[in-house]
Amino acid sequence: MAMEPLSQKEIEDRLRELPGWAVEGDRLARTFRLDSHFAAAALVLGIAAVQDQLDHHSDLTLGYNTVRLAVNTHAAGGALTDRDFALAERVHTLAPAHGAS
Repeated sequence: MAMEPLSQKEIEDRLRELPGWAVEGDRLARTFRLDSHFAAAALVLGIAAVQDQLDHHSDLTLGYNTVRLAVNTHAAGGALTDRDFALAERVHTLAPAHGAS
């Protein structure tokens, strides 16, 4: 997968496909709300598995009933790349199975 930074237009186009996701500073980010702490912890484990599969890891924050993910590509100088959006797309698909909104 490409490690080249995405242009602003590419980022905006990709964000249209990921409702709820946003660029915050130099990171692609989203906070998910869940029904319980246990559900949130289970989502964290699911995200960790996806990150290992993609060999691309984000900052994950577990709250009582929230999970926050923020990612950029360190190997591209902290820019957003295809790798970040590939991770977001996988998490976006995974999250509803855990009851995340």
